[in-house]
Amino acid sequence: MKNNKINIYIIVMISFLAFSCNDYLQIEPQGYVSSGSPSAEGANGLVTAAYAAIGNNDMPGPIVSMVWYGSVRSDDAYKGGGGIGDMDQFNLYEQYNTVQPSYSWDAGFPWTWENYYSSISRANSALRTLNQLTDEDYDLRKVRIGEARFLRGHSYFMLKILFKYIPFIDENLSNEEILQTSNREYSNDELWDKIAEDFQYALDNLPETQPEIGRVNKYAAAAYLAKLRLYQAYEQDENHQVTNINQSRLQEVVNLTEMVISSGKYSLNPDFATNYLPEGDNSPEAVFSIQFSISDGTTAGRLNFEPGLSYPHGAPQYGCCGFHQASQNMVNAFATNANGLPVFQSFNDVELSAADITTDGVTVDPRIDHTVGIDGHPYKYRNEDSYIYSTSWVRVPGVYGNFHSMKEQQAADCSCYKKMGPFMGVSKNADIIRYADVLLMQAEAYIELGQEAKAMPLINQVRKRAAESTERTRLKDGSAPSNYMISEYDGVNLPWTQENARMALRWERRLEFAMEGPRFFDLVRWGVAESTLNAYLDKEKIRREYLNNAKFTAGRDEYFPIPQREIDFTKGGYTQNVGFN
Repeated sequence: MKNNKINIYIIVMISFLAFSCNDYLQIEPQGYVSSGSPSAEGANGLVTAAYAAIGNNDMPGPIVSMVWYGSVRSDDAYKGGGGIGDMDQFNLYEQYNTVQPSYSWDAGFPWTWENYYSSISRANSALRTLNQLTDEDYDLRKVRIGEARFLRGHSYFMLKILFKYIPFIDENLSNEEILQTSNREYSNDELWDKIAEDFQYALDNLPETQPEIGRVNKYAAAAYLAKLRLYQAYEQDENHQVTNINQSRLQEVVNLTEMVISSGKYSLNPDFATNYLPEGDNSPEAVFSIQFSISDGTTAGRLNFEPGLSYPHGAPQYGCCGFHQASQNMVNAFATNANGLPVFQSFNDVELSAADITTDGVTVDPRIDHTVGIDGHPYKYRNEDSYIYSTSWVRVPGVYGNFHSMKEQQAADCSCYKKMGPFMGVSKNADIIRYADVLLMQAEAYIELGQEAKAMPLINQVRKRAAESTERTRLKDGSAPSNYMISEYDGVNLPWTQENARMALRWERRLEFAMEGPRFFDLVRWGVAESTLNAYLDKEKIRREYLNNAKFTAGRDEYFPIPQREIDFTKGGYTQNVGFN
């Protein structure tokens, strides 16, 4: 059990029934006191319930991990598993051109829509009660409002990057007004601003430090608002194409990230591995995390089951299920040149295999052995024979190749790990924003502001940490399994023009957060999803036959469709996204 965390596990998880988002928004969460006067104790409990809601996840409708929506839909990963028919809805996402608004509730994104709106309902319930109290009634009222609005803002942000146009429901709307709220009430830019209001309130009212680990603070709000403004800076037209990069928004990103950086509260963990082990929970790199726990007095613990499908299927200590395999393209992207820099232009000309990624093989960025399961390499920082990754662990190598994912998995004997039936859950926190992201957000803003010189030391902080993260990846004899070579940028081996700095920044984001989920959303906001993903598919179709009919269509596939059942429920009150009519 993780001491001092908010006791979010004491709140009963809501049942995932087949309601529309409007049904969820009209449901009072379990434990809600509907009679009597509002109290500080009751309000505090409802805020705790709102924290619980952002972690009330499940595998078919994920809201914690974005690997299905942001990793498998990008050039980072294949679906994996037992073939294209196994969890076939995620195969459809990988093909792009087969996604339909009419998918059933349990086909992924419609369920995710509902799960996020149930989280919003929890936050709104807390806010309604808090709004009835005064500061005299509850001296932490504004702090708790800030927390609830932050949590609501998080759910809306995730819905926004998944669906673009969504109904914005706050605590002041009646049930009748909720049913009449359109998902086009606000323009794209106005909707960003509405979500930003939640983070701004949190920034203005949360303390710098919270007495209980897990509660969000002022700097988490600043970081999330910076993330939102960075997305908003890449202005899109109605066909989702980037038409302008807003300089004032970029300056906001610089200012907000500087608030976090200069606070002195956060830093990179010395070893990259720490971010993917339970010892990294609530570390100085964790700016905002969703909290989980185990052995906490409940039957199963407050576990994260979303990564449960992604364990190597043939590994004797796991047994299931082999999803979320690293793509060949992404493995190739870890190669470095003689100067220790990425092979930007020709990285995908060759097809690296495990035989190439050895102590005396091609030079690679060390982060490859933190990210990818490779034949003969330690899996999850364990060098015992039973944890040396083997191609025999792959379920259908003829379809998805021999590489696997590793960041979100844990060793089977970890105190954070629990197997229930064929599935696995972990108490490892899910980091939504970590300090590396803050550094790279500021670097990106500087580059797009034409101040690329200020970006170089920020990117180099991340690369320096990567270069020093080689101890936990070693084999039993102490040798490195790969030929590590990574260098910082110096403006000589790669002239530091704005164009080159942009290329370096985007490469750094890919390698730093590989297989974690942000890749697809980065490509969309940069306006390069179509060009990048179709170039990826052109090559991958030669390597992976199942992708032969895959095609990304600009102006449609940047976002999921609004679930048809939501449009039907509102009797046409929601407008479908472009390309899906």
